[in-house]
Order: sequence, then C-alpha cells, then structure tokens
Amino acid sequence: MEWKNLQLKMEENGLWILTMSRPQALNALNRETILELEQAIHFLQEKPTMEARALILTGSGEKAFVAGADIKEMISLEAEEARLFAEKGQRVFRQLEMLRLPVIAAVNGFALGGGLELALSCDFIYASDNAKFGLPEVSLGLMPGFGGCVRLSRVVGLNKAREMAMTGEMIAAGEASQISLVQKVLPAAELLPFAIKTAKSLMTRGPRAVASVKRVVLDGYDIDIDGALALESSSFSQLFQFKDSREGMTAFIEKRKAQFNGN
Repeated sequence: MEWKNLQLKMEENGLWILTMSRPQALNALNRETILELEQAIHFLQEKPTMEARALILTGSGEKAFVAGADIKEMISLEAEEARLFAEKGQRVFRQLEMLRLPVIAAVNGFALGGGLELALSCDFIYASDNAKFGLPEVSLGLMPGFGGCVRLSRVVGLNKAREMAMTGEMIAAGEASQISLVQKVLPAAELLPFAIKTAKSLMTRGPRAVASVKRVVLDGYDIDIDGALALESSSFSQLFQFKDSREGMTAFIEKRKAQFNGN
C-alpha cells in the first residue's frame, strides 16, 4: 500500500520499516498522517504471522523522527475538535502499542511532543547520538494530548516526567539513555542497521511467545500483582497448545536451531 505522508516497505520477509515522511514539516503529525498511520497498523495486524514479524519505525531525513503535531493545523481547532483530535491520536498510538509484533523506534533526530509520544508507544527506543527528546507543549500554552503524560511517567518515573512535561525542556540522547527512556544510543549511520539487526534477532524467537510477552507486560503493569501473575501463568500455559513451543523445546534438547512457523 502507498500513502502520502509515510512509507511502509518490507526489508525482508517478515521485517517491515515504516518511515514517517513529511520532511518539509519535520515529519510533524497532522490528521492525515495519523489516519495513514492507523491504516498501516491495520495492514500489518491483518498480515499472517510469518509475513509480519517485526516493525521498525523511523523518520525521513536527518533532522527529525517526528517533530511533534502540526501546529499550523492545530491552531484552528476549537475545544471539541481538539478533544476529538487528541482521542484519535491516542487511539492510533494505542493500536501501535498493542500491535502483536515487536515495534522498534529508531529515533533519528527530534522526537518532540507527538514524536516522543509516538516513540513511547513502541516496545523500545534506539536513538542516534544527535536525537533530542521532549514534551514542549507547555511553551505553546498546551499540554501533551497523545498519551505523553501517561506513558512517560510509566517509563521514567513521576518526578522526571513532571519535570519534562512541565518545563517543556528538551533532553539529549545521552540523558534519555541515563533515565531509561532510550535503550541504546548510536552514531546516526549505525542506527538503522542496529535496529534491523535487533529486529532480525527478534524474528528468530517464537512469534506467539514474543506477542504473549508483549501483551502480559503491557496488561500486567497496572493491575495488582496477583492478577498480573494469573495473567502470566494463563498466557504461559496457552503457548503449550501450539507446535512452536514443542519445536522450541525439542530444538533445545537436540542442540539445534528452532524452526518456528507461527503455529
């Protein structure tokens, strides 16, 4: 499928790269881009398991991953329109977060406002050494609306999230790594190759197992520990219904590489 503001291509069988592509606007998110993102997510979700194993999300150009929401579009919004805009962004980012395949954000520049919120909806974040992160909405008299306050506090803790969201100040990739917002910082030329290498490693794991881990981590985070443990044991046991689990254990015993097929 083809879109105006993003590009989705298969790097190799099962590995996809989604590039936010509005370079003239530093890949800023407007309503059209959010709609296209939703369509791309649905496209991948509906693919057979072995045809969509991992996704890398990045930005076009050398300056920005996504520099935020499109202010030129937002300035005309009335309060009710703004609520609907925020809810749409939240809904699409939640769909990305719940996508069954692992999603890696390869942040290649500015990840501000909606850009940081988008990255936070991915499973983990790798960044180029020139990347910048922030929630600068308060400098516009606004606040994050696509889940930034909610997800950032869960990743970096209440105090740091409050500092970032209330001051609107940007932080460099190195500091983002120190507070565990970013898992790894790399030279710009090495960012995408490293993300691809990691994605390929993820694709050697059992796809149903990876999806189950993702779901349990997400769903179990905000519930009581007994409920989370029950969710984990239930998900663990369900994997024994599928051939992949037997294949994985048999391969281990036989000292060979497992051949998963998503069954």
